[in-house]
Amino acid sequence: MIRIAALACLLATCLGLGFSAHADEGMWTFDNLPLKEMQSQYQFTPSADWLAHVQHAALRVKDGCSAAFVSGDGLIITNQHCIGECLASLSSPKRDYTSDGYYAYSREQELRCPQMEMEQLTDSHDVTAEMSKRLKGLSGDEYADAFRDISSTLEQVCADGDTHRWSCEVVDLYHGGRYVLYKYRRYQDLRLVFTPEYAVAAFGGDPDNFNFPRYSLDVALLRAYDRDQPVQSEYLALATSTPSVGELVFAAGNPGNTARGRTLAELKALRDDDLTPALVYYSELRGMLEEYAHEGADQRRMAYANLGEVDNLIKSHEGQLEALQDQTALERKAADEQALREWVLADPARKAEYGDPWNAIAVAEQRQHALITRYRMLEQGWGLESRLFDYARLLVRGVVERDKPNGRRLPEYRDANLPQVEQMLFSDAPVASDYEELMLGWSLTKLREALGADDPLVRKVLGRDSPEQFARRAVDGTQLDSAANRQRMWRDADFMEISNDPLIVLAAKVDNAAREVRKQYEQQVLAVIHSQGEIIARARFARDGTGMYPDATFTLRLSYGQVQGWQEDDRKVPAFTDLAGLYARATGSAPFALPPRWMAAEPQLPAATHLDFVTTNDIVGGSSGSPVIDRDGKLVGLVFDGNIHSLGGDFWYDGDANRAVAMDDQALLVALRKVYNMPALADELVTGHIQAANLAPKASGQ
Repeated sequence: MIRIAALACLLATCLGLGFSAHADEGMWTFDNLPLKEMQSQYQFTPSADWLAHVQHAALRVKDGCSAAFVSGDGLIITNQHCIGECLASLSSPKRDYTSDGYYAYSREQELRCPQMEMEQLTDSHDVTAEMSKRLKGLSGDEYADAFRDISSTLEQVCADGDTHRWSCEVVDLYHGGRYVLYKYRRYQDLRLVFTPEYAVAAFGGDPDNFNFPRYSLDVALLRAYDRDQPVQSEYLALATSTPSVGELVFAAGNPGNTARGRTLAELKALRDDDLTPALVYYSELRGMLEEYAHEGADQRRMAYANLGEVDNLIKSHEGQLEALQDQTALERKAADEQALREWVLADPARKAEYGDPWNAIAVAEQRQHALITRYRMLEQGWGLESRLFDYARLLVRGVVERDKPNGRRLPEYRDANLPQVEQMLFSDAPVASDYEELMLGWSLTKLREALGADDPLVRKVLGRDSPEQFARRAVDGTQLDSAANRQRMWRDADFMEISNDPLIVLAAKVDNAAREVRKQYEQQVLAVIHSQGEIIARARFARDGTGMYPDATFTLRLSYGQVQGWQEDDRKVPAFTDLAGLYARATGSAPFALPPRWMAAEPQLPAATHLDFVTTNDIVGGSSGSPVIDRDGKLVGLVFDGNIHSLGGDFWYDGDANRAVAMDDQALLVALRKVYNMPALADELVTGHIQAANLAPKASGQ
């Protein structure tokens, strides 16, 4: 599994432009919406009931996406590309759900997704006073320890002693200007109901990615269960018609991380120390996976489960890097930052209160430059890419961390997060030994390249072996491919400690070094940036007030905008595509080849049915799977991408060109009825409740 979440976490520490919101700009928290601006521009103000309804229907996919309930019986809609891990885990040499899709014609055929979790925000509480009181005046080690202590205490109380049902998280908004405790209802029993073939979900492949027109049905339907029964949920009803150009729409989702409020030093560090090395790493990984895919059908299936993510990362990083090379934008950022610094320096009292946090952050970024390679390779796992190694690390660290007081543990081992760790460890998803060997061997080669063949840790790990030899012996000799063995090790620390499993031994060998560089990075880089960022946020609040949105933090936000195309040089890009355009674009060769059932269904499909559309909603990565909602609170579409201009959205918003790309829900209904012969599922979407099982004589997944 590619460590996209780890990279997103790293990017979250980086940059941004000072900003104030313009029309349609902003990923707003539900309790701080620009209601006057909405009313002025669109003559609409969402009511408290409207907002509560949307909040309760919206979901967060823990792997880094968004989703929503779309029936009162726990039916959930999200993107196919957001459930790639589920599809890969359920697939086998006999049946490739990633390629072929899946269709459950009855509840009994719904397949549980291993390791998948979604969360529903139920409550939020401002804890700024508690956090600020404990953190005031602290930095470095003291700041990091105090933040961990107070946040873990608040989260533990919030979970009400039932961490399998509730998940709580302290989130800093405005870079520490405000702290909010979010409480989530967690769902771990998620079962696959429907997703189409990859060829239509990702129609157009990399050539069309981050572009428009698009012709993709990038959708998946799952069902949440509790005690083996469908969850009774508040949900978004489907609109009865497609939206029109100029219509007001909202996107309710969990945008991952933006950096619009970060400093110039952080911006440059992101460009030079994160994006550039990441492009090199993922480009090499892509080449390796492509080569592996040519070795046979099974190899192709396993490689292509990750290649889509890798292609997406490469293209998005290229767009972000291009944005950060825009000298005009950098000059605007520098001018904004200098204006705030001059405002601080103009008054002795302000100078005494705020000091020079910009310089402190610049020094911290220099320290990041010295640490980042080792941190990335050891702690983030770029040098240890393997699901089996991930299991080993969870087990080795679990022995140590669970013996500590909750507040002193690494965050991922706090009581509130242990259910997710256990779900991962106990999953019975199959592990492909040759793929694990390939990934571990390749990444160990990267580890040796990055740290050097003479690095003591590299020599300790490899000895006289080549990376490939070590990986082969480790994967051949491990018992971690068995969920039963992993469960026994987790529950019996004595058994694990006497284990001579080669991957447990590897995890133990690198753990001290990985922990040490993580500690240095958190205390000397992240804690400094965090604490000094709070000071900048306070100064900006003092000067400008709070009439702006906070940077995205992979928490629930609402954006508003309208269905609208854009001008691309001398060409006007329309707002919609339709099924006629899909068939006109189909060439019969990948990535523009349609599945056989789609070719056969063409005469039955209304050609004018809208397939995809674009809006001015402000979205970034993590927004994938966000429901697009009209002013009546009805579902009209599903965000699955942005256009090429939106890749700079991590840093700024351009209302003239930034667009969210969404699937029209009417296309989904047509596909279910006319292509997949699933009228009961389509009826559930329309009525909001489970319908009688479809009695068509078809097996699931066919």
